[in-house]
Amino acid sequence: MADKLIKPHGSDTLNPLYVADDAERAKLLKEAQTLPSIVICSQAAANAVMLGAGYFNPLKGYMGLQESLKVAEKMETNNGLFWPVPIVNVVKDASSIKGAKRIALKDPNVAGNPVIAIQNVQAIEEATEEQMKFMAEKVFGTLDEKHPGVANWMSAGRTFISGPIQVLNYSYFATDFPETFRTAPQIRELIQKHGWKKVVAFQTRNPMHRAHEELVKMAMKETGADGAVIHMLLGKLKKGDIPADVRDMAIRKMVEHYFPPNSVEVTGYGFDMLYAGPREALLHAVFRQNMGATTLITGRDHAGVGSYYGPFDAQTIFDKIPKDALKIGIYRGDNTVWCNKCKAIVMVRNCSHTNEDYLMLSGTKVREMLSRGEAPPPEFSRPEVAKILADYYQSDRAKE
Repeated sequence: MADKLIKPHGSDTLNPLYVADDAERAKLLKEAQTLPSIVICSQAAANAVMLGAGYFNPLKGYMGLQESLKVAEKMETNNGLFWPVPIVNVVKDASSIKGAKRIALKDPNVAGNPVIAIQNVQAIEEATEEQMKFMAEKVFGTLDEKHPGVANWMSAGRTFISGPIQVLNYSYFATDFPETFRTAPQIRELIQKHGWKKVVAFQTRNPMHRAHEELVKMAMKETGADGAVIHMLLGKLKKGDIPADVRDMAIRKMVEHYFPPNSVEVTGYGFDMLYAGPREALLHAVFRQNMGATTLITGRDHAGVGSYYGPFDAQTIFDKIPKDALKIGIYRGDNTVWCNKCKAIVMVRNCSHTNEDYLMLSGTKVREMLSRGEAPPPEFSRPEVAKILADYYQSDRAKE
């Protein structure tokens, strides 16, 4: 049955780096206590989770400096595999592991910094400021440190620790989001269990309003998909973004009320947002292929932030990569809005009406309404979803 699903990226079978055997994992955790150790940055920990969960198949661990430069510039690994973003373990100070061939990586995001992975060290290399900037410019398209991705990249350190890893846990994602966090093999199993042949994946770091709901329905209809995986980011976001647990509740409520039974799986993955726009859209496609989706919905300003990218840059970048780079298809979404004349949610490119006919609400305006306890118009947000969000915006958590 497994061979019926789309092939993973770069290999015939999925190779998650999580050590699934309990006895083997216990042995490695014991060994980790005897190894030189280092607390890694949040992005490196998220990379470990993605490697462990099979999303970054077929990578075996963290890239070295030269490979990172090559991936940033040419979007390919040392062995010629298409890959859009360097996957690295970068630290400020590696003196605690100097000369070590095998090290324990400690999780910065969990109390007590437990070991998240063991790494075989191939090299410890120092990047220059110029090399860090070169990679930032290629990946993020800017060097502006107001860009949250650039700020994270430039502040994490310049020492690259490369080599294969064995992942021992999924950080806080599996414990904080037990109903939502799923690995790539688990999502493949869900797809098989449903018997879905064509599957669209929807990426989100926000709650879903009616426009998003319709976008998923349009994509399913136009691609002939019999299932959708709503796949939400569970990791770190920028200030002001809605926490994952609130978003999760809101999305589940929408699916329960407005999608046919057994047509949608609500799941999540453990990664910190890069806000890398086009490059991140490519990475999204890679790991959605690994989890078994046949189409990725790329929306307007997909994975963007501020006005760093054009509204459709994350779609046109797919026209610039080699034809055989990915097996997954791309569904290109336009701005999706309520049209007062059509009395429906429409994709702007398919509608002959004008901006005056559309209900346009900015995120800021919606947040203001919700924080006053007002529901946005039903054309914009389902009432059940609006209630969950209004409760959050009026709570003390939203003011922190």
